[in-house]
Amino acid sequence: MPKKKEGKVRKKSGNTIAAYAFSLPAMILLIAFLVVPIIYTFRYSLFQYQIVRPDDISFIGLKNYITLIHDTDFWVALKNTVYFTVLVVPLQCVLALALAMLVSSKFRGVSIFRTMYFSPQLTSMVVISILWTVLYNSNPNTGLINSFLTSLGFESVNFLTNAKTAMNSIIFMSAWQGAGYQMMIFLAGLQGIPRDQYEAASVDGATKAQQFWYITIPGLKGTIKYVIMITMIQAMKLFTQPYVMTQGGPKNSTKTLVYYIYTQGFQQGNFGYACAVASVFFIIVVVMSLSMKKLIAETD
Repeated sequence: MPKKKEGKVRKKSGNTIAAYAFSLPAMILLIAFLVVPIIYTFRYSLFQYQIVRPDDISFIGLKNYITLIHDTDFWVALKNTVYFTVLVVPLQCVLALALAMLVSSKFRGVSIFRTMYFSPQLTSMVVISILWTVLYNSNPNTGLINSFLTSLGFESVNFLTNAKTAMNSIIFMSAWQGAGYQMMIFLAGLQGIPRDQYEAASVDGATKAQQFWYITIPGLKGTIKYVIMITMIQAMKLFTQPYVMTQGGPKNSTKTLVYYIYTQGFQQGNFGYACAVASVFFIIVVVMSLSMKKLIAETD
């Protein structure tokens, strides 16, 4: 083998080894904190396992999954999770895009607005949930929103104590809290669209609406796909808001799959059954993600 070619092979081999060496810590963490827990979750879902009796573990096969199929609470939690996801994803994405369009404009103090809109992302969801619980309080004397409504002559609304409004109230709060993160992603996408396209369209007489539909939206196509995917996955994991604000009520109207897994595993001690629900939840998320990815790919 010629020395020049041999040198290239050695260099390529060295680069490959270096790449694996740099990737190894991340791979170890991924396996330790993602792959191994998933395997153990599926394993324990095949056992009768009570946390209060950790030594009393018995293999029961698919019995937990059979119980799950006939579990009304599971189907209620699944319905609530899907309802939340279907509504919050478009609402949050549209709000984030609108905010990104607003703060992408050049005006004095725009950085202050960017910080304001992104600041909820820097605050703990527990703190945000407690804050909005106060805002949603049905008592006009303590609930700021109802205080404002009654001052205008409207009746107070039971935002979190009415089964018809509780989940919608959480959806609105979640869209407000999460829009800042997606706003920054959209903002980065907007800055990647060449300005000369807008200038040329303006010279040709295109209106702002036409520029939005024929330049902005196509320019953000890849960004929109990414934002929809991550927002959907985050929405499926809804837990903190129902846990802090409603405890899954009223009448199980805000009980989600993750909250149901928590109550079964850590409140009632049915760890094996909770693992079965978590396994099904994992499959649902994977299927929905792949379906969404295929649907988005078909729009190209």
